[in-house]
Amino acid sequence: MSKLGTIGARLHRGEIAYDFVGKRKIWYGISILITITAIVGLAVRGLNMGIEFEGGAVFTTPTKMSASVAQAEDYANKASGHQAIVQKLGNGSLRIQIAGIDTGQSDRIKQELAKDLKLDPEKLAADLVGPSWGEQIANKAWEGLAIFMVLVVIYLAIAFEWRMAVAALVALIHDITITTGIYALVGFEVTPGTVIGLLTILGYSLYDTVVVFDSLKEQTKDLTKQSRFTYSEIANRSINGTLVRSINTTVVALLPVAGLLFIGGGFLGAGTLNDISLSLFVGLAAGAYSSIFIATPLVADLKEREPAMKNLTKRVLAKRAQAAAEEDLAEVRTTAGDDGDDGAPAVVGPRNQPARGRGRGRTSGKRR
Repeated sequence: MSKLGTIGARLHRGEIAYDFVGKRKIWYGISILITITAIVGLAVRGLNMGIEFEGGAVFTTPTKMSASVAQAEDYANKASGHQAIVQKLGNGSLRIQIAGIDTGQSDRIKQELAKDLKLDPEKLAADLVGPSWGEQIANKAWEGLAIFMVLVVIYLAIAFEWRMAVAALVALIHDITITTGIYALVGFEVTPGTVIGLLTILGYSLYDTVVVFDSLKEQTKDLTKQSRFTYSEIANRSINGTLVRSINTTVVALLPVAGLLFIGGGFLGAGTLNDISLSLFVGLAAGAYSSIFIATPLVADLKEREPAMKNLTKRVLAKRAQAAAEEDLAEVRTTAGDDGDDGAPAVVGPRNQPARGRGRGRTSGKRR
């Protein structure tokens, strides 16, 4: 068995564990800091919305262009007066994207670009995208997200309980906020592929969370009938028991996405892959983090507020305190016995009083 498999088996059996729930204030603080950074990035820089949302024109050159990406970008900026985005496609052609222009401007820009690039205007393909189409996509995306959230809350409330539904909803909002904030800070373009990626990561994040919740539900049956463990300790055991599984699932999912983002989009220059691969990469990592460090500790916080769980915690702590006191007393007695000359236990009684039974077996006679 591999070392990771051995560790996973020991975690599952409870032989080793890390106190995730006990250190939840640290994780909450880290998440709040990251979330605030993401919100500030959204407020200050905003999202770089793609042409599908803002409207504009996309020009595609023939293959084997002599002009570089930087030259084509300068030509497009000069012709349109707007910030253009130029990407080199796999076949050697250039994709020039200019947002915020109408049909009349598109025809004029096409002529100027063809002249600067030394092309026949007929060979420069132009596609015009209206802003109303992008607005419809955005509205449908928000509607789909809202419906997804409502269905998730209803399902988790029925399958588990409302506290787990609330914790899962907080974790999903946490993942979306971090992912969109990263987009704002990095400046990657937001396209329909980005929206697809965001909706996809919600499923991955929810999967990891439900796996832990299912283990927690199974281990907390009839929890109040015992006095050995608190709810937080059982929740921590559930996280440790599914930890290796969550790590393996996340790593396997991240590897192909990382290939798209760093190799396809970065090394090979296929920029069109960045819009969906970045959302998937950041979202998957944030989802794995939130399922372990946010969702389950938050459930433990909510459950520990219940009167039954408060009473359970008091019973567990009282029993442990009693056991510790008995152990200390036994240690004291053992130490006292070891200090005697012959190892006999000391006789307890009033000072200078002889022990009972002294003189038994003597013949009766007059006392002196």
